[in-house]
Amino acid sequence: METTWLVVLLRLCVQIFAGPIYLLWYLGIWGPLCKKFFPYFMASVSVDYNKRMFVKKKELFSNLNDFARPAGTLRLLEIGTGTGTNFQFYPTGCRITCTDPNPNFDKFLAESLSQNPHLQVERCLVTPAEDLHEIPDASVDVVVCTLVLCSVKSIEGVVVEVLRVLRPGGAFYFLEHVADAPSSWTLFWQQVCEPTWRVLFDGCHLTRETWKELEKAGFSEGDSGGPLVCYFPDATKYYLIGITSSGYGCGRPKYPGIYVHTAYYRSWIDSHLHNKTTTASIQFVLIAGWITFHIL
Repeated sequence: METTWLVVLLRLCVQIFAGPIYLLWYLGIWGPLCKKFFPYFMASVSVDYNKRMFVKKKELFSNLNDFARPAGTLRLLEIGTGTGTNFQFYPTGCRITCTDPNPNFDKFLAESLSQNPHLQVERCLVTPAEDLHEIPDASVDVVVCTLVLCSVKSIEGVVVEVLRVLRPGGAFYFLEHVADAPSSWTLFWQQVCEPTWRVLFDGCHLTRETWKELEKAGFSEGDSGGPLVCYFPDATKYYLIGITSSGYGCGRPKYPGIYVHTAYYRSWIDSHLHNKTTTASIQFVLIAGWITFHIL
C-alpha cells in the first residue's frame, strides 16, 4: 500500500497533536490504561452502532441453526466477544464459548448474559485469538468474529486456529472493517490516522486488507467473479461481500463459501448500473459474510 509524502506529513501532524498519548505509550503507561478503559469506550459507542447495524447483523446470523448437529445442539465459539453485543442474534439453546484477550470486559459480558437468558455459556477464556489451545480440534459448529481481525497480531494465525477448532461442515461468520478502495479519500485519511489510531484504540488497524487473508485461507474457492461492494446509507458504511462455493456447487443455501442473498442488494445494484459515480464514506469499510469449512 503506497504511502505518499503528504500522508507522511499529515501523520506527523497527528502524532504531534497526540503527543501526550505517545509519551504515556513510550513510558509503558498508556497500554494498561487503554486495556482498562477500552471496554467502557466500547460499551458506550456500541449502543448507537448496534442500532444502525441491527438489520445487517440479523441477516448475517439468520441461518446459524443450519449448522446445528443432528440432535439440535449448536456449539458456537465467539472470538473477541467483548461486551457480548452479538448475543441477541444467537438462537435459543446455543452453547457458547467466549474468548477475549482483555479481562476487563467481564462486567459488560455478565450484563449481556443476564439480558440473554436463552443462551448457555459453557466457558469464558481470556486468550488472544491466535491461541485457542484450550479448545479441542473440530469441536465447534460455528466460529463468530466481528470487529476483531483489525486488532489481532496475525490474521493468518487466527485463521489457522479457526480452521483447527471448526468441525468439517462448520461455518466461520465475520464482519470486519477494512481498507477502503484504492485512491479514495477514505483510504487517504485511513493511512494518515493509522499509526495514532493503533495507539489510541488498542492496536486497531484502519488499512488492513483482511479479505486477502480470508481468500487464501483454504476455506473455499471463489466463483463469483469478484466481490460486491455495497453502501448502506443507514449505516454510513461500505460492505464488501463475496459469493463463493465450497466444493458443493454454487448458490446452495447451506453450503456456500462467503454467502449473501444477492436479491437483498438488487436496488443498490440497479442504481449503480445507471450511475457509476458513488460518494465515498468517511467512516469505515466493512467486510461481512460467512464461510463454510469442508474436508473434501
